Amino acid sequence: MDQLKYRSVFDIIGPIMVGPSSSHTAGAARIGKVVRRIFGEQPTSVDIYLYESFAKTYRGHGTDIALVGGLLGMEPDDEHLADSLKIAHEQGMEVCFVPKKEKAEHPNMVQLKVSKGAHKLTVTGISIGGGNIQISEVNGFKLSLSLGTPTFVIVQQDVPGMIAKITQLFSQADVNISTMTVTRESKGEKAIMIIETDERRDDFLAEIQQMDAVYSASYFE
Repeated sequence: MDQLKYRSVFDIIGPIMVGPSSSHTAGAARIGKVVRRIFGEQPTSVDIYLYESFAKTYRGHGTDIALVGGLLGMEPDDEHLADSLKIAHEQGMEVCFVPKKEKAEHPNMVQLKVSKGAHKLTVTGISIGGGNIQISEVNGFKLSLSLGTPTFVIVQQDVPGMIAKITQLFSQADVNISTMTVTRESKGEKAIMIIETDERRDDFLAEIQQMDAVYSASYFE
């Protein structure tokens, strides 16, 4: 008989959260928080495009407050999550929810377009159940980011030597890279690097963030 394998206790009992649905609240809050981390600061303008199930039930299931709470840096179980829309307004964050009728690749899919001045970011996320999420697109880059292992997301300018410079820091820190994906808009434009590692360490993240030609660098466990 095959043995069932679980990555964590959350795969069995689900996450601790505020709200009626792990997919619609816990997962949504985590998508919002990942977007905040990749963006690197709190946005002042947010457009949220909801698809299929999210579009139909985002108010009743608390998806709206969860997404905004995540953008404010809240965890799914934060006691202030229910007040996230009010808090966002008080902090000068303008939020617009746009339910879409189009079919999507997953019934719990959302696209967030966030900005602060000239700083802009577009991220598509999927809540796959039990509070687990996937990021399927960042600024037009198609990817599959589950955040199930230690992961670095680095956005940089496409210039010669960047991959070598960044991976050298991992080598110097004695951190083993398990998988790496690199894609770019076009030659010389923005590129994104997704690096998954065996070790749970981010003590050299600041060095990556301070490198020339690096726009942003985030670490997720």
